Amino acid sequence: MATATEFKTIAMTCVDHVGTITLNRPDVLNAFNDDMGVEFIAALKQAAKDTDVRVLVITGAGRAFSSGQDLGDLERKYVPGHVPALGADLKKRYDPWVKLIRAMDKPVIAAVNGVAAGAGCSLALACDLRIASEHAKFIEVFINVGLIPDTASTWMLPRLIGLGRAMELCMSGRPVKADEALAIGLVNQVVPADDLEAAAAKMAGRLASLPGKALSLTKRLLNESFERSLVEQLDAESFAQETAGRTADHFEGVTAFLQKRTPEFTGK
Repeated sequence: MATATEFKTIAMTCVDHVGTITLNRPDVLNAFNDDMGVEFIAALKQAAKDTDVRVLVITGAGRAFSSGQDLGDLERKYVPGHVPALGADLKKRYDPWVKLIRAMDKPVIAAVNGVAAGAGCSLALACDLRIASEHAKFIEVFINVGLIPDTASTWMLPRLIGLGRAMELCMSGRPVKADEALAIGLVNQVVPADDLEAAAAKMAGRLASLPGKALSLTKRLLNESFERSLVEQLDAESFAQETAGRTADHFEGVTAFLQKRTPEFTGK
């Protein structure tokens, strides 16, 4: 059963426990303006609360994933004497959706259909998994306008590809094509452009069929592992395993294995 929610600048659907948020300003390469920023945060909150959504896919309409901030919105502001308050703007418009994605207790997949630049690149990095079209391109474009990579790019990128490569990409602002992104571990999979939707659906469908609580606990443990010592992580694993072991899905998984049948997980 498919459900849909009406927005102006994005599209949101849920089919077979897979929610999809599509950035939908293709005429400006899905650049973020005020309206899309507000709607995107609202959609993320809705997906996080919706128990029918077990996995979330984020993608873009048209030929781009997202080109980041809509610089056209800034034309009237950038006149001599203008001093932008970019820090406050980040805290209001962009940081909230990074926190929502990282804290969401379900997997989030970026289906990167084209260019992902600036905050659009940061959005792809913030997701748990990335599947890219052969036409995808990742650009930490900030340096080209005299800024630093934001929206958690400086946190996510070194963790995904290492400090040296992250330093080079952030300082140079050069584009990374899909094949290189796969080679350096920036994405999990690259597929032909025409196959991206099906490949993302296959990945999401597989995750949606797995035990939801175990996926949630796994995501949390991996996210927090960089901040803990080995002993602290072992303690966290013990607590999480105790929690997972009390779920109906764990009992179903073991029972199905013993009975030599396919398990039917319910997320409970």
